[in-house]
Amino acid sequence: MQTEEHFQAYFERKLSSTLGGALQIPRENRQLQCSFSWGRFRKITLKMFPVLNWLFSYRFREWFLRDLHAGLSVGMFQIPQGLLGVWLTRLPLPNINGFLSAFCCSMTYVIFGTSHHISVGSFSILNVVVTNILKSLNFNQTLSSNGSLDNFSDPAFMKDYMEALTLTASITLLTGIIQLLLGCFCLGFVTTYVPKTLIDAYLTAAALHVIVSQFTFIFDVMLDFYKGPLDIFYNLFHFFLALPKANATSILLFLLSMVAQRLNTSIMITYKHSPIAFPMELLLIITVTIISNRIHLHAESSSAVVSMIPQRFLPPTPLDLSNLSKIILHAFSLAIVSYFLLVFVGERYASLHNYNIASNQELIAVGLCNICSSFFKSFVVSCAIPGTVIQEKTGGRTQLAAAIGASMMLVIALKLGHFFQMIPNGILAAIVVFNVLPFLEKFLDIPILWRRDKYHFVIWLVTFAAVLCLGLDVGLAIAMGFTFFIITIRSHRMKMVVLGQIPNMNIYRSLSVYRAAREIEGIKIFQCCSSISFANMNHFKTYLLHKMDVKAVPLDESEMRALISLNLSDTAVERKDLKCSCVCDPPLPPPRIPYTEKLVKRCHADSDSSSSSVNLVHWSKYGDKLSSRTLLVGAADAQRASPGFNTGCRTEKNEDEGRGACPSPSSAIDNSSVQLDRLEQPMYLPRPVHTIILDFSMVQFVDLIGSELLRQIIHMFHNIGVTVLIAGCHSSVIADFEKNDFFDSCITKEMFFLTLHDAVLAALDKHQKPDELEPTAEEFAEEPLAEQQKNSLMQGYRPSGLSPP
Repeated sequence: MQTEEHFQAYFERKLSSTLGGALQIPRENRQLQCSFSWGRFRKITLKMFPVLNWLFSYRFREWFLRDLHAGLSVGMFQIPQGLLGVWLTRLPLPNINGFLSAFCCSMTYVIFGTSHHISVGSFSILNVVVTNILKSLNFNQTLSSNGSLDNFSDPAFMKDYMEALTLTASITLLTGIIQLLLGCFCLGFVTTYVPKTLIDAYLTAAALHVIVSQFTFIFDVMLDFYKGPLDIFYNLFHFFLALPKANATSILLFLLSMVAQRLNTSIMITYKHSPIAFPMELLLIITVTIISNRIHLHAESSSAVVSMIPQRFLPPTPLDLSNLSKIILHAFSLAIVSYFLLVFVGERYASLHNYNIASNQELIAVGLCNICSSFFKSFVVSCAIPGTVIQEKTGGRTQLAAAIGASMMLVIALKLGHFFQMIPNGILAAIVVFNVLPFLEKFLDIPILWRRDKYHFVIWLVTFAAVLCLGLDVGLAIAMGFTFFIITIRSHRMKMVVLGQIPNMNIYRSLSVYRAAREIEGIKIFQCCSSISFANMNHFKTYLLHKMDVKAVPLDESEMRALISLNLSDTAVERKDLKCSCVCDPPLPPPRIPYTEKLVKRCHADSDSSSSSVNLVHWSKYGDKLSSRTLLVGAADAQRASPGFNTGCRTEKNEDEGRGACPSPSSAIDNSSVQLDRLEQPMYLPRPVHTIILDFSMVQFVDLIGSELLRQIIHMFHNIGVTVLIAGCHSSVIADFEKNDFFDSCITKEMFFLTLHDAVLAALDKHQKPDELEPTAEEFAEEPLAEQQKNSLMQGYRPSGLSPP
């Protein structure tokens, strides 16, 4: 049997621990040294520039054709997608600015990003948020609701137009700076605490927002997008009201494109034993571009708008700081949403392809992308979900596909961009909608979550409802707060089980789960399955007292005074060797009260009798151990024997016994409440519980409040003659006890055991049946029950070979 004290002494614990003193860490003389290491330099370089990780290990023969295939599909899709931005934002941006911004952002992410499949670009919902910010600041719209443009030759209009673009660039730059600062302070670790269910629910709701935003192109109806609570339902309602004005040709082209892409799912190209999706998006765009330039399809396209936008490059301008106080919160919200959207999509595809992304590096990468975008007066960028889906399903393996796509997009857009202006908007809306539909498949996970984990089921529903109804920014904040709340509740929710021994084995299992488990007489074993903190300590105490059939009642004033006087007398004895004192000496600390409650039998504590009718029943124990114990029971049932508590708290004085007094059962507390019962005869209760063993093998930490309440519980049980032992306590938890001044003359490390079986053997050894009478000839052949239990326990136990020092 090995206690914690013996184990630490035998194996010479490095950090010396006293019974409450601070851990003494040995000091080492260290000198500041500056040295250069190629290995460390290489590690830092690869961390700062993740492009080098896949560039140096690139498998040209296996991956190049796949990346080329994906790059062509993504690049061809980005050209008309960039032309459509004006319809949603109502803020025309010269084509050269938009395409240069997309190219620079893509190349920036190729260098600094860690995801292999992310396609960076503008996100329609974020663009609408920016336009609503401009609207809240009383900037005039440059595109009217019927799709016509005002006269750009008007000086007043051009002034407002340039101010709106400058403010847009300021918002984008401020968003990038915030993201870059958050990345420099390594705050990207927050995504570590985001469960997969939150990511799936968030992306599902975001996909619905994207689909609703495409209704403008599907029905060929221009409406003012409402931004606020329940905005998606508000916009849906107005789209349904505008259905009579919808363009039938645009709807037909949308449906035909959806059917073509659905048929494409049955076509697979196998390259290097890996399936690759047929590039239907590339074929659709090229085919429809040729047809639309030859035939007028009577469907709205971007040509009417783009032809009136000034086709000259707008150089960067200084920040507009006049509205900084009004846009700082919006910029912070955009920074958070832009980052989390990119990380969530990146995590999804990283898990599918078995690689990891660095969340903090992603924060830096997207921040640099937004800073680059602000130089071209463009909008906040994030993960382009349709482009990302296309890049992944067409076989892209690295960010070389994004680099190829961005380069092809820039060259074709600047040279042949006018051909793509004739593509009907319904075709592009079909490509966007079809490529976000896979995110809606997560609805099928709801029944599975309900069966497997109710907590994650609730997280999924709350996240989806919050993001869908309140938007990507407010919904994300609510989802994160609710998730952290659930994690806190779940991690601090106390779970206690009563253990029993599997016969003839040193294995202990739950009595409610295993039928073979048997409870050892006189011993109660409780296993704590969570950490102990201020949040769950009261539940721990309530469960323990309920299983022991007792209840804690506060001490009255006389008992409190007696307990305080006992502690003061012990302190005086400790300080009797002091010869002098000075007025300037610090005052003595207040007396430490070990407990403020006493235990009574539950059935009598809840009766209608007053506290004065609570009596004390005494019993004695033969031998050289403690001679008397008291059990608090009701006066009405004092004459009948009922299961109670036995003696057995034999404490050993140690070096620091003066740090806290351990009142004995015959201390002032009991004496003050026993005056009326001194003449009663002692009662001997048959085999009461004499030891409680707490299995702390699953406890990770005990905070300050938890350790203080645990200390009071041990003292309360000690006061009624019940020993509390702790088994399987981790060294870090013991260190927390030492820091929290947990140990005293009553609670020593002799009560801590390395294993649960050691604690059981120690309890049986300490509380063997006393030799009340000389054994007869018949009784001599019978082994005492305690010895039989001990021997049966030892049959399945092999000692570690260490003897207590």
